[in-house]
Amino acid sequence: MALLDAQEYDPRPRQRLVRLILVAVVIVIVGIIAWFIFRYQPEKNVVNNFFQAIEARDFEKAYGIYNADSDWKQHQAKYNNYTYNQFLLDWGPSGDYGAITSHKIECATEPKKHGFVSPSGVIVVVRINNRGDRTESFWVEKKTKTIGVSPDKVLCGGSTT
Repeated sequence: MALLDAQEYDPRPRQRLVRLILVAVVIVIVGIIAWFIFRYQPEKNVVNNFFQAIEARDFEKAYGIYNADSDWKQHQAKYNNYTYNQFLLDWGPSGDYGAITSHKIECATEPKKHGFVSPSGVIVVVRINNRGDRTESFWVEKKTKTIGVSPDKVLCGGSTT
């Protein structure tokens, strides 16, 4: 084969490679954006289900969601630190919020890491009964999905008070 008998250049393999790289980059970018948007969705869902049960006045279900234990009646002694009666006083119609009729999840965030220790939960910020600028911060454990009061008050801009 002589130099002048070389095959004509075919740009298709290079074009396929460039397209493959572009598709891979787009998939990675979409994946990162989806992760960023939905990373706290399980914790938001727990808080949303909790408030939906309270709004429906199904306090037993709400207490089960709060403790991540739908069979809490079978072993009530396990929850002596925060009994069902205390829960009713806090979240029932005579609680701090009155009868809860609406809620809106404003945002969710992780607290800042301390050294190499990652936080065990997520802070979910909720506006209850459409109360002006007042929001409440709830702590949701990542593994167990139990709900508690957040140690930090969080504003949805990411700052803590």
